[in-house]
Amino acid sequence: PPSPAANLRPGAEQKVVFITARVHPGETPSSFVCQGIIDFLVSQHPIAKVLRDHLVFKIAPMLNPDGVYLGNYRCSLMGFDLNRHWTNPSAWAHPTLHGVKQLIIQMYNDPKINLEFYIDIHAHSTMMNGFMYGNIFEDEERFQRQAVFPKLLCQNAEDFSYSSTSFNRDAVKAGTGRRFLGGLLNDMSYCYTLEVSFYSYIVGGTTSAVPYTEEAYMKLGRNVARTFLDYYRLNALVEVPLAPIPKTR
Repeated sequence: PPSPAANLRPGAEQKVVFITARVHPGETPSSFVCQGIIDFLVSQHPIAKVLRDHLVFKIAPMLNPDGVYLGNYRCSLMGFDLNRHWTNPSAWAHPTLHGVKQLIIQMYNDPKINLEFYIDIHAHSTMMNGFMYGNIFEDEERFQRQAVFPKLLCQNAEDFSYSSTSFNRDAVKAGTGRRFLGGLLNDMSYCYTLEVSFYSYIVGGTTSAVPYTEEAYMKLGRNVARTFLDYYRLNALVEVPLAPIPKTR
């Protein structure tokens, strides 16, 4: 098979975006958001082509397959909340985390690879809209840089709320992917949890709640993917299509 870099410009350093989803099996919306990202990235959309030329996307769409199969809400087959075991995952008890973490560390230690983003997709049972959690840093400039991606996403997605986005270092969240990798990776990597409401979103400037549908979740995923175009300032490279663009699904 062609190497993952085969579609990159020759000599380009590999900028990697790592996306994981469904670490909590009950959070089904996260799978639809992830589906939207994947469908968009493999499509013939002009933006998707530019993204594939410039970035490498690594996606683990289901970190807790046994929990999903069993219909669990938060735990794996063995009763673990996997999102509290990133610090020291066991190959035996938390195999998916162990594998993903090994891959991330291997990429992080490869001088040819820049691991630029880690996004873990969840669903939220009490909040509205899509929003993000990020990390807190002492370095003010790094803190400001971290806010760029969610601000751009807010411009692209009507259901994404920057005002609900928060940056924290809550002790309860210490074993989560975002927190652990935020501490491991260097200051040019950004780690986020992307949360999306289980039920509805409020469009800015209105007060009426719009119920989420599978299609709306996938649309948020598409908007996450296209935000990388703005983030990396690749807009000028997109060939303008002559015909209207069909939906990816």
